Amino acid sequence: MTRDSTETPPAGEPTLQPAPDDAREVVISEVGSLDPLEVLPFPEPAEENPTPMSAFTETLPEDSLTDTEYLSNTTPSGEPAEIDPGKLDPDALKVIHRLHSHGHQAYFVGGCVRDLLLGRTPKDFDIATSAHPGEVRAIFRNCRLIGRRFRLAHIYFKGGKIIEVSTFRANPTELDAAIVENVADTGAENGEAEGGEGEESQDLLITHDNVFGTAEQDARRRDFTMNGLFYDVAEGRVIDYVRGRRDLDERYIRTIGDPEIRLREDPVRILRAVRFAAKLGLDIESRTYAAMEGAVEDLPRCAPARLLEETFRLIRGGVAAPTLRLLAALDALKVLLPPVAAYFKENSRRGRETFYAYAEALDRRVSSGEPLDDAILLAALLVPIAQAGPIVESQDPAVRPSVAQGIEDLLAEFVQTARLPRRIAERCRLLLIAQRTLTGERRRRTGAFRRHPLFADALTVFEISVEATGQYRETLEAWKRGEVPQPKPTEGAAPEGDAPRKRRRRRRRSGRSKAGAGEGASAAASAGGAESSGSEAADSGDSDSDSDSDSDDAGDSGDAGDDFESSSDSGGELGADSDSGSESDEG
Repeated sequence: MTRDSTETPPAGEPTLQPAPDDAREVVISEVGSLDPLEVLPFPEPAEENPTPMSAFTETLPEDSLTDTEYLSNTTPSGEPAEIDPGKLDPDALKVIHRLHSHGHQAYFVGGCVRDLLLGRTPKDFDIATSAHPGEVRAIFRNCRLIGRRFRLAHIYFKGGKIIEVSTFRANPTELDAAIVENVADTGAENGEAEGGEGEESQDLLITHDNVFGTAEQDARRRDFTMNGLFYDVAEGRVIDYVRGRRDLDERYIRTIGDPEIRLREDPVRILRAVRFAAKLGLDIESRTYAAMEGAVEDLPRCAPARLLEETFRLIRGGVAAPTLRLLAALDALKVLLPPVAAYFKENSRRGRETFYAYAEALDRRVSSGEPLDDAILLAALLVPIAQAGPIVESQDPAVRPSVAQGIEDLLAEFVQTARLPRRIAERCRLLLIAQRTLTGERRRRTGAFRRHPLFADALTVFEISVEATGQYRETLEAWKRGEVPQPKPTEGAAPEGDAPRKRRRRRRRSGRSKAGAGEGASAAASAGGAESSGSEAADSGDSDSDSDSDSDDAGDSGDAGDDFESSSDSGGELGADSDSGSESDEG
């Protein structure tokens, strides 16, 4: 299958045209942030009469129609609809019906059609239409426009449901190719030298995507054939411009057009192909896989926020282990998770087995339906890397506890370049540090540690670790029962066979004994007894020793020995006084 870049749209259908100037949206970023507070749409400041929030939740008159009034159960030929109408979202059907009533084309598109044909339940229903974003907003009062690179319409319903509506688009590289070709022809006619434009056209990375088109052009601009399917509700049939039905039947993931071009246009498609292969149980077609291997080198050119979001999607979907194996085979981990790639290189086969055991344990947790936030997901994957790195405990109270340097660098880079919320990075770091306390490597006051808001999350990560390795089961059960587990011997402990040094109890002296001691000293001095003087010196030495011992005991029970005592953020920040207490505890 080759990429068709010179197609002429059928008569009567709109041709390639750039979007109007007001189609650039600056409300939210091109890629959704991991912070839920940052992905909420905001009202457009340019609007003179902003829509009240009540309009986004109220039931509109047209929405009172029943599904049977506009939903076809059969095709025009009388055959049953290709997709069971009962599996279609009723709110999405209402959106399609209203777009049809205003004279626009509207189809279900993408993942929902793919999943329904595979017998799966779609997580959402997206719609593609011939209506421009402004026209969609004029039709629906419960609508807002979002997006920077290309405007999308979000239709809001009760319960927080959102139906996403996009306008038919064309592949911008096709338009660019046509422009470059025309410029080259004009230059040749004028006798101008070739070269400059041709060299620039070799860069296939899409930097803009703001071109409206037809339904067929919209299907051909998509990444994989299985995602280029449309479903016409009115006729009850699947519209296939890219032979996606054939690839679904053969269970193949195949790019639309030349895989070398399509993957270099947007290298993030590598991660999408990996996720679809693991999630849907499909095979990647050989030419597509070969192109993925070559396009890995272009991943650093993508926006870091997009790469991070796609990486989190791999982990959130309960398919972390198979996707990370495939990414390792493609040599993409060095770009996405450099500490993991370095860990594999240093620990070879054994390290890989340990890491994938953690990933499989995490997948089982996610698949069971347990809600896990991004900090827990990331921490669970990084535990083996954190445990393999050297533990450096500073005695300087101004230095906070830390994890392996590679992890510290990774989290800092995610925050600075990939827009990972700082609170998630800090929570992940604290969860990793807490694992050393849970295993007994760092002694802390159990009461304060249990009361910390992050204790439950730290215990969840510890459970995943125990499930992955089979170690510390008794310690985990002790924590769950509310008991204090036996601390793990530290490197500074006394060698085996040497009895531990007992701390001397402090001797409390009354005022009478001190007075007696003074009288004895005077009598000894007047008698010239040297022995009394020596005895007093010995008593003084005992007093100093007792004072030191008492100081040690105070350090063992003081508040400074708690990892999470000094909380400054939502997850708390580990104060360096806890390190000072740790050194005193460990001797």
